Amino acid sequence: MSTAGKVIKCKAAVAWEPNKPVVIEEIEVAPPQANEVRIKIVATGVCHTDLYHLFEGMHKDGFPAVLGHEGAGIVESVGPGVTEFQPGDKVIPLFISQCRECRFCKNPKTNQCENGWAADSHDVMALAESRFTCKGRKVLQFMGTSTFSEYTVMNQMAVAKIDPAAPLDKVCLLGCGVCTGYGAAVNTAKVEPGSTCAVFGLGAVGLAAVMGCKAAGAKRIIAVDINPDKFEKAKVFGATDFVNPKDHNKPISQVLMEMTGGGVDYSLECIGNVECMRSALESCVPGWGVSVIVGWTDLHDVATRPINLMLGRTWTGCLFGGFKGKDGIPGMVKAYLDKKVKLDEFITHNMTLDQVNDAIELLKKGKSIRTVMRFSPQ
Repeated sequence: MSTAGKVIKCKAAVAWEPNKPVVIEEIEVAPPQANEVRIKIVATGVCHTDLYHLFEGMHKDGFPAVLGHEGAGIVESVGPGVTEFQPGDKVIPLFISQCRECRFCKNPKTNQCENGWAADSHDVMALAESRFTCKGRKVLQFMGTSTFSEYTVMNQMAVAKIDPAAPLDKVCLLGCGVCTGYGAAVNTAKVEPGSTCAVFGLGAVGLAAVMGCKAAGAKRIIAVDINPDKFEKAKVFGATDFVNPKDHNKPISQVLMEMTGGGVDYSLECIGNVECMRSALESCVPGWGVSVIVGWTDLHDVATRPINLMLGRTWTGCLFGGFKGKDGIPGMVKAYLDKKVKLDEFITHNMTLDQVNDAIELLKKGKSIRTVMRFSPQ
C-alpha cells in the first residue's frame, strides 16, 4: 500500500535531553511539502558530531532531536515542485545544502550555502521547523538530516542522487566522515605530490584524511594519536610514520619539527580540540606550511602567536571537506565503486537502530572507527 501523501509512523532514536541516552520511540513523519523529499533511510553511520551535540555542545534549544547525519536511503515520495528526484532513487542526505542559486553556491571557492540549517543555526544544529513529532511534541531534525530515523524529510537542495549500484550500507559514510577528511586533504589543503603531511586524530575523519594525502601523492604521512591501537589501521590507509604524543616529554609540534627537519608541508587536525589545532599549525614548516582545521567544535577560541602566521604559514579550515554535496558525492560514490576510495575498511561494527546507545558508547570510548546501523534490506 502506498504511503505517499500520508503520515508515516516509524522508529527513531530521539535525544530528549542532553547528556542522556537516546530513546527508541515511534515518531510521526509528515509527508513532504513543496520542494521536499521523504527518504526511507537504509543505513547510517554514527559520527562524533552526533556525540558532540549530545555530550559537549548540549545547546538547550537543540532538544528534543533525532540525531544522525551520515546516512543513505531511497526516496519514498516527493512533494510538489520536485523534479530532480523520484520514488526509488538512491540518495545521500546532505548536512550542507547546495541550492545552486546563492552567491556561495555560484562561487567555486566554497561549499557553503546561504540556505539550509547551517546558514544561521550552527549553535543549535537544527532549524526550528521539522516534519517530526513524537508524543504530541515537535522533534528537531539534527543538522537538517536526522538519519537515526527510519524515514526523514529533506529539502531537495540537501539531497544527492547516487549510482543505483551503490551499496547504501557502505556509501552512507560519504555523508560525513569520509568526505570530510578526504576532502580536507585534496580540496582544502591541496596536498601536493612528494610532500610531507601530519594528520592529528585517527578516527574516521583522520583516517580519511590519511587516505586523501596518499591519493594526492604525499611521500610521507605522519599519523598522530594517543591511542596506539589505531596505528595499524592508519597503515591500511597510507600512513608511513606514527607518533604517540604520550611517548614524548616535549610538545608534539617540536617532535614533528625534529622528525621532518623543520616541519611538515601540511597538517590536518581531525579531532576538534583547540590545543591540538594550535599544535598542528605549529608543526608546519614556516614559509609555506598549510594547516587545516577539520575536527568540529564551537566551544572555545583557538589561538597562536602572530609570528606563527607572519612567517608564512596558512591556517584554514573546512566543513565537509570542501565538497559541494550534490556535485561531489556522486563522484566519490563512483570512486568507491571503481575501488579508488576505501569505505569498507572504516567499518568496525554493524548494528541495528535498537543498538544505537551501544554504538554511541563504542565511539565515545574510542573502541570503534565507524559503526553502521542498518535499518532494512536495500
